[in-house]
Amino acid sequence: MSISRLQRFLATTVVIAIAAALLGLGRMVTHEDPLQKADAIYVLGGNWTERWLEASDLYKEGYAPLIVISRGTIDEGERELQRRGVPFSPEGERGRNIMVSHLGIPAAAVELMTADVDNTAQEAEAIRGFVTARHWQRLIVITDRATTRRAGFAMRRVLGGNVDVIMRGPRADGFTPNGWWKTRSGTRTVFYEAPKLIAYWLGLKG
Repeated sequence: MSISRLQRFLATTVVIAIAAALLGLGRMVTHEDPLQKADAIYVLGGNWTERWLEASDLYKEGYAPLIVISRGTIDEGERELQRRGVPFSPEGERGRNIMVSHLGIPAAAVELMTADVDNTAQEAEAIRGFVTARHWQRLIVITDRATTRRAGFAMRRVLGGNVDVIMRGPRADGFTPNGWWKTRSGTRTVFYEAPKLIAYWLGLKG
């Protein structure tokens, strides 16, 4: 093989390898565990109606007797509304109200956390007290599909071997791991999530 042919071959091989790696990013950021019955369903923060719907469906399907909703975080604009006396409910409260008032979930089966959290690591720390105090052995965690691997990593890092964590994305989530590049939202999601996942693997806790 001549040098020029060898160079073209190597260049083609590199391009193919890079393309294969990029196409595999959707699968890299996604990891859902098989469903099993659990002590509770934990809905991570984020104003995502898909998460609330999935938790409600799993409850009705008998996978857990309790739904715990993250309170999420309150930004400065929301705090200013509260200071001005404007009625405003944090995202966790809105999720709970929707479940109870419109999705047929009993009020006693939906518990709202009080901790103010703004990242996945803090979400894991917040639920640890529940797990310890109530001696839970298995927890279903709901987040959007493209963050299931990173969120699962954060949850298991904090909870250790104390509880079996089952990561699930909503069935209504439109993200497709095998075709993420076909939509603008999918592309944006993967290139936002992949670096964060790598940072988590390197020890980032935010």
